[in-house]
Amino acid sequence: MEALLDAVGTAALILLILVGLAAGYLAGKLAGRNMALYLIVGVVAAVATPFMLAALGIGILAAGGLLFLMVVAAIGALVVLALVRLIVGRR
Repeated sequence: MEALLDAVGTAALILLILVGLAAGYLAGKLAGRNMALYLIVGVVAAVATPFMLAALGIGILAAGGLLFLMVVAAIGALVVLALVRLIVGRR
């Protein structure tokens, strides 16, 4: 059972990274510059969002399944990328 949970955890982490890369890629294409910055921020935000929500006591992520986790990660990454765009865009 532990091996199954480890495999699911590893798959979820890989999917979170892919979601972050996709969000960062889209943000970089829209911004037209700083592609590496957007990719890195997208990955960090997508991986961190589920953990931050769990730390806040929002336990619905565990019951929602892997697809719901990916949707939440994508939304979190897009919000953080929009904030980065506001900050970087003013320079």
